[in-house]
Amino acid sequence: MIRKEKNMSLWMLAWPIFLEMLLQFLLGATDTLMVSHVSDDAVAVIGISTQLFNAVNILFAAVASGAGILVAQKLGANKEEEARTVSVMGLKICIGIGVALSVLLAFGAEPIANLLQLSEDLQPLGKTYISIVGGGMVFMAAMVVLSTVIRNTGDTRSPMYAAIGINVIHVLMNYAFIYGALGFPKWGLTGVALSTTISRIIGTIILVVIFRKSFQNRFSWTDIRIFDRPLFRETMKLSWPLGVGMSSWCFTQLVIFTFIAILGSKELTARTYMNTLESFCFLVGFSIAMAGQIRIAHLHGSGQDQVAYWSAYRVMWIGLSLVLVNTLLLYGFGNEALKLFTSDSEVVSLGVSLLAVNLLLQPAKMLNMALGNALNAVGETRFNMMVGLVSMWVIAVGLSYCLGIWMHWGLYGIYAAMILDELLRGVLVLFRWRAKKFIVKSDAKGELKNATMVF
Repeated sequence: MIRKEKNMSLWMLAWPIFLEMLLQFLLGATDTLMVSHVSDDAVAVIGISTQLFNAVNILFAAVASGAGILVAQKLGANKEEEARTVSVMGLKICIGIGVALSVLLAFGAEPIANLLQLSEDLQPLGKTYISIVGGGMVFMAAMVVLSTVIRNTGDTRSPMYAAIGINVIHVLMNYAFIYGALGFPKWGLTGVALSTTISRIIGTIILVVIFRKSFQNRFSWTDIRIFDRPLFRETMKLSWPLGVGMSSWCFTQLVIFTFIAILGSKELTARTYMNTLESFCFLVGFSIAMAGQIRIAHLHGSGQDQVAYWSAYRVMWIGLSLVLVNTLLLYGFGNEALKLFTSDSEVVSLGVSLLAVNLLLQPAKMLNMALGNALNAVGETRFNMMVGLVSMWVIAVGLSYCLGIWMHWGLYGIYAAMILDELLRGVLVLFRWRAKKFIVKSDAKGELKNATMVF
């Protein structure tokens, strides 16, 4: 019991998640830095393609998130076999969706590149990148669900170790494939796509090995037949609102990127570089929010709702403090950081001008992440979905077009809309959490159970 409590502490959960996220950030930054030596056009293609992949990832990411939350709740309630069953079902569903998306992206790259409003000179690069990386989406699906389930058992270290190995392999392959080192051809952007897909295949194999040992009753290939209808319904009850909410966010980001593409390739490139730098701002905060979600789900599953309630505020204040420090650091050194990626003075100037605006955007994101994840952990995924649908499409997308395109404020107008969206959602989830609806529901279930037993 002492060991379990120690493993479920916020710090013990958060630091491996942080290191894993840091490695992913460094990998993304390294990708962008390496590709920037190919051309700024290649960077722009990766930027908008990444938004597309984030959007299509949502289907299996939602199932993985719902399964992960339910696994944490079941383990908190000492129902390990049910948690194990949920894990297997989540994996099967995600792989099925991943196969379908891989086929769609591999063979539909050309029309998809047209839909993304890529300029004529970017079309060939876009089609190549989308077809190769998109064709390996099934491995991304497997990695997402495997790492999510493993983390929600309380083992946040194993996905971190896996990420270290995957990232080292990916960077080495990038170096070989982009620059033609170690006897390989010089493939440029095609090399980045191949490196990404191959590293995901290797990552899937590593995570499968770890996943098989995640529960006392080890997994075997015969477990592929496992299916439990009530647990499936319980998983979907959490997953479908998560899926709609996450899809909404990613598709709104994709639409906003198409608005930026309309502004021009310089703006698109600047936003792509800023995306990479902004990831640094909330990296620690995001790790704290994810660790908080796992801890709160375990506490809620074990009936410790008051402890779960106050844990969310601790997560929020720690996250806000860390994000603010990181944002100020970026504000101070952002000019030098941007010059590492590009020598285009216009792109650097655009990026630097957005650093001050970022001081408002990142804390608003942290507020939303901390309490939004807490609501997800206790099963209130539907509230987050409804708030997100209205705010993201009306405020983030609607105002981005009005301010950025129609009123000609450009990137500044688009950033203003994103700040207002994050702030509105953050305030609404704060009020919802303060209402303690999940505690009322939990108490009502307990009273009903006790009344039934007395009867």
